[in-house]
Amino acid sequence: MKRDPVCNMEVREDTAITAECNGETFYFCSEGCRDRFLEERTCARPRTSYELIIVGGGPAGLTAAVYASTMKMDAFLIAKDLGGQAVDSTKIENYMGYDFITGPELIEKFREQLVRSHYIDHVLAEVEKIEPAGNGFQITTSELKSYSAKAVIVTTGMTRRKLGVEGEERFQRKGVFFGNIEDISFVQDKDVVVVGGGNSALQMVENLHGVVANIHLVSATMLTADPAIIERVRCLGNLSIYEEFKVVEFSGKATLESVTIRKMAEEKTMSLNAEGVFIEIGLQPNSTIVSHLVDVNERGEIEIQPDCSTSRQGIFAAGDVTNAFGKRIIIASGEGAKAALAARQYLLDLRKRKEAAVCA
Repeated sequence: MKRDPVCNMEVREDTAITAECNGETFYFCSEGCRDRFLEERTCARPRTSYELIIVGGGPAGLTAAVYASTMKMDAFLIAKDLGGQAVDSTKIENYMGYDFITGPELIEKFREQLVRSHYIDHVLAEVEKIEPAGNGFQITTSELKSYSAKAVIVTTGMTRRKLGVEGEERFQRKGVFFGNIEDISFVQDKDVVVVGGGNSALQMVENLHGVVANIHLVSATMLTADPAIIERVRCLGNLSIYEEFKVVEFSGKATLESVTIRKMAEEKTMSLNAEGVFIEIGLQPNSTIVSHLVDVNERGEIEIQPDCSTSRQGIFAAGDVTNAFGKRIIIASGEGAKAALAARQYLLDLRKRKEAAVCA
């Protein structure tokens, strides 16, 4: 694998777009990144100012970027990675156009659409700060590079919640996992625990079935997943379900060996032998980079209007980081498109007001 020198994306050497410069071969994810590279090499002035910056590379951010490209907006995408939480989804059902598709497959199609068909400038980096600056905003990345924009769309999604119990940190990657499908290979033919009662927890149970020996499903509430999924997993022969049980502790020597659980509102505990545990207890919004600028609710979600605008003029938000109803990939994608349309209208209105002020 090679790394695109412009956007920092990993690319395959045999399929990447290449360019020769000063006797050296460079590899790019797209013609757009190659052209940016050659232009900046010529004029030695890397571009840092745009009308619109989109922060986040999940379904909402990628859709917003594609819409910004189709509307010929002066836009830039900054994302820690491409895919967000959707990469971990092994079963996406009834996303329009597909009866069934996996998260990685859908994100690969998004990525191809972004870098091949509807290119906009982009870079893989983590945004650490967004601050007001002049008539817009300044965005600083983890690489300490700064970019400016008149409008920002925040699509930073959510991250997985932790239990906060004894042994959780100690046994991370030593038996404690947080939902990545590739981690299943570490627990083949072993006894495992899945913590959670929602769709993601029960999907993990289905993924583990046929790979592991026995599965213990531990939920602090009665199962809350879709009825169809609950009905399917209850038929699995190697599954034991513990509803209204709380995880108390993870134990072991060098690696995880057992999980202690307790019935809610009771003192007696029980120990489950397990060499792996998958924690699937929900997500928390990644809103801290703008929580000092916009209104957020008690859950930390960015509060938005129907057009994805926030309480701060010029900042829009879309996807799971917001209080929009329904945490679904298809909803996040639609919200991303809506945010791009709203941002475009905002920028057009800014331009009209500026022209009117000049003529006055």
